[in-house]
Amino acid sequence: MATHTNPSIHEIESSIYKHQNYLSSIPRFHPRRAHYLASLASWRFEHHKLSDSHEQLENSILHLAEALLLSLSKARPTPKSVWIFLFLAYYLFRRSIKLEQPDDIKYSIEYVRYLRDERLQRFGIPCDVVTSLLVSALAFRVKLKSGDVMKDFEEMMVLCRECLHSDSSASPPTELFMHLGRALHNTRGVKGGLLEQVIGCFREANIRFPDSIEFSFFLGHSLSIRFEETYSIVDCEEAMATLNRVITSPSNLPEGNRNKFQKSALMEIADLSGFRCIMTRKPEYFEEAISHYRTLLSSLSLDNPHRPYFSWQLAELSKLRLGEFGIQVDQLEEEPQSDPIIIDLSCLPSLITSLREPNSSISPDQWRQHLRAIYSLTMKNITNIAEIADAIKYCLLLLTSMEKMDGGALPVLLELGNLLFGAFEITENIGYLNESIAILRDAFKTQGLPVAPDLPAKCLIRPLWTRMLLLNRREDLDEIIQVLIMLSTDTSTRASQRLQFSYQWAITAHLFVHSSVTAAYENAFSLMQDTLSCAPTLEIQHHRLVFMRESYEKLPSCYASYQIDTCQINRAIETLERGRALLWSEMRGFRTSADQLEAVDSDLAAEFVKISRDLEHVTMSMAPCGKMNTEGSEVEGPWKMDPFGRLMMKQRQLLAERDKLLSQIRALPGFDNFLKHPSFDTLRSAALRGPVIIINHSELRSDILIIFYDSPPSLITQTDDFHRRAVELRDRLVKARKDHSLDSKQYQRALRFVLESLYKLVGKPVIEEFHKAKIPEQSRVWWCPTSVFCYLPLHAMGPIPSDDGVKLYFSDLYIPSYTPTLSALIESRKSGAHTSEKPSILLVAQPESLRHSIQEIWAIQHLNAAVTSLISKKATPSSVVEGLRHHQFTHFVCHGNLELGKPFNASFRLYGGQPLTLLEIVRSRIPTAEFAFLSACHTAELTEESISDEALHLTAAMQYCGFRSVVGTMWAMADKDGQYLAKDFYELILSSDEPGVPYYERSARALRDAVKDLRRKNGLSLERWVNYVHYGA
Repeated sequence: MATHTNPSIHEIESSIYKHQNYLSSIPRFHPRRAHYLASLASWRFEHHKLSDSHEQLENSILHLAEALLLSLSKARPTPKSVWIFLFLAYYLFRRSIKLEQPDDIKYSIEYVRYLRDERLQRFGIPCDVVTSLLVSALAFRVKLKSGDVMKDFEEMMVLCRECLHSDSSASPPTELFMHLGRALHNTRGVKGGLLEQVIGCFREANIRFPDSIEFSFFLGHSLSIRFEETYSIVDCEEAMATLNRVITSPSNLPEGNRNKFQKSALMEIADLSGFRCIMTRKPEYFEEAISHYRTLLSSLSLDNPHRPYFSWQLAELSKLRLGEFGIQVDQLEEEPQSDPIIIDLSCLPSLITSLREPNSSISPDQWRQHLRAIYSLTMKNITNIAEIADAIKYCLLLLTSMEKMDGGALPVLLELGNLLFGAFEITENIGYLNESIAILRDAFKTQGLPVAPDLPAKCLIRPLWTRMLLLNRREDLDEIIQVLIMLSTDTSTRASQRLQFSYQWAITAHLFVHSSVTAAYENAFSLMQDTLSCAPTLEIQHHRLVFMRESYEKLPSCYASYQIDTCQINRAIETLERGRALLWSEMRGFRTSADQLEAVDSDLAAEFVKISRDLEHVTMSMAPCGKMNTEGSEVEGPWKMDPFGRLMMKQRQLLAERDKLLSQIRALPGFDNFLKHPSFDTLRSAALRGPVIIINHSELRSDILIIFYDSPPSLITQTDDFHRRAVELRDRLVKARKDHSLDSKQYQRALRFVLESLYKLVGKPVIEEFHKAKIPEQSRVWWCPTSVFCYLPLHAMGPIPSDDGVKLYFSDLYIPSYTPTLSALIESRKSGAHTSEKPSILLVAQPESLRHSIQEIWAIQHLNAAVTSLISKKATPSSVVEGLRHHQFTHFVCHGNLELGKPFNASFRLYGGQPLTLLEIVRSRIPTAEFAFLSACHTAELTEESISDEALHLTAAMQYCGFRSVVGTMWAMADKDGQYLAKDFYELILSSDEPGVPYYERSARALRDAVKDLRRKNGLSLERWVNYVHYGA
């Protein structure tokens, strides 16, 4: 048959015309007629290729059939007849592709099989051409599902292996394996053993031609398809590793072909990595997936049709990554206007109609459309009962049309169960509720698409809860508990989710007196710090605390209430300590002394100190403006990792190294409790200088606990309305401060009411308990408040009735201090380098905007002590931090600033408005620090958005970075009071005769007495003296 090289339509039509004329001029059995018919057929086929004319294709097949009949009239086949037969098979194959006619592909396959007869090889038919045509025809029949799919696959694999291992196969039989790969891609029915055989075939090809990126791609693609069946992380990672070879391996392919395979591999790797991080929610997987999507998008042109989908995927992953930590994402690098997966649900009737067609099967493209419809139903959240009924009908039909209940059924089952529950909520028909539970149970047991593994269980819990409360079914409670246990302990679920499920498990078990309550609370507590440590920086950890506020705030108090209920007072105190000031506790762990460890193993100690310092640096590497202190603010590296990603991966690596070190340290004799939570026997030492009062504020039960050093704790049980009354007091005080100025009559009335109510609620029972315990008046006492009590001035409760009618407050009877935790108080008393000599004082002042500050500055400078002054221009953040390192006492006279929702941005305003922030103070290491007087506004104030038990304010920050005692303010202070308070305070502290008592330990009494003097001034409003608080030793 003639071959033609890129002829034009005009040339083709001219040749067709000439052949038709010649054929019309010769008789039917002319010896050259078959030759010219075949030639005419080839010209018509060329015309069809250029014009897509169906008529030309039909005529070319007819001409070849006639030519074949004429050729076969001879006794034996001839080279001409064999070639005609081959082209007829090929043309039939082409027509089957165009018209999807099963008979055409059937006969094409039969003809090509015949041509593989060895006796025909002598006619010069290339074996590889025949084999390639047969494999491509079989692959297309698999797509049409018009034959036995399994047998067709088996024949394709035999042919591929035959060609792969033939002596003549010097170059890779790429085309054959490409047809096999396409057949696999186009068929959802290839599973189990047959899929393993296909993967095995691709593995053999990779072994035979290890440098072929095509075969690496085919193997990776087949492994990716297996992942869609198994949703196994192992399969996912093997597929990614294999596809990665396509990207990184050198190849002799032309650049266009190489780029095509590499781009396809990038797309598959991106999607696989995205599925993996959605399934596991591991932080390191998020970083890898995001970097893959960035790399892919950088290789796609702006008009690439795939770009919107991958841009949307990157946007969603970026939101999820930061959403894990409670960070809201306002704008992403490239975010599409809408979700490309959501479709208009007006297409639902047509989808229902297609499912009702007899013998209908779901093609891969149709399946993707159905998945988009299911996803769109989920996102739309239908509430109209008629629409819900149609959606239920659609889901039921879709389930019926699926071959079996495999992974593909999961999203359909989930949506159907949710729709049925929605129908129950509208109609209150219990039948819908029961059906919903039955369907969602099936979903819960079904291995499914790469959705979050906790999704089926979360969907099931909601209707179970509803039915349990409606019908009081104990069986439903037991099932809920079992589901929550599974969710809480499933390590494939992210730690933050497990914590929330564990909290739900604990509260449910507590409320319904279930036997698993202790296990639930312990599991939740073990997850609290794990969840927090997943966030790389202090600011992000705070975001996570706020985002998961309910779990973090309520879990410790609820567990403690259960332990108190079961007479485990000491354990309750341990629990409250474990659950408070988590950020400060973590940071304090980074600065744990390694002196004792060094005496046993100096190398291990040095390594521990280094890793702790590195972790501390990473944890505090977020600057106050929210940008990261990492070199290079742009996406960089082969996988396009951004600064956040690099920071995250660095932190994960350091945490893993630290955990390994801790295991080694705890294996040493005497170090088994190294960096573990302290026991009650250790915690009670906080009461060495006086009792410590802890208020456990819980909706389940509230109590006041008083810790004594040499006797068991006291328990003051509270009434059921204690919790509500405390919340009302906090709300009233905060609202008054927000709505009115501090010197207004409205605020004074609110504060007076709060102090009076606090005395009745807390002060009176505590004082009575002190009397029982024979705690003398004027003793030191410490408040370790929780929850809303962190906002309330416990030190100033009153007035307290007296025999002589004098108005007394709590601080008149006792010398009160505060501590964020028992451990912080114990730490503040540890032996250090302090001496009995008068301390040197660093004075930091900004008098420009504080009218009365000059008198306060003068009073400090004229003390009987060494004073270094950093005033106005000399007071910069760097000079102040440096000065803190060389003085025992520090006195600030300046403005204090708060930023709502950003506690680490709380700051002292220094020269030129430069802020010395809480985070910068925390970064400092101040070995000589003993006492700080913060004569500034808001230094011990919590903002509304803060987690109260975390004590994230400037006073606590000063205590963390080394100061043993600190005086702060609960709100804005009147600067004219500073001169009187400071003068009296320092005269008292420096002149008092208390042998052996460090000066910083004299600060609480000095503050109490100086405030009493301040109260005696005429016209002094209540809030001006209540404002001052003492923290620490």
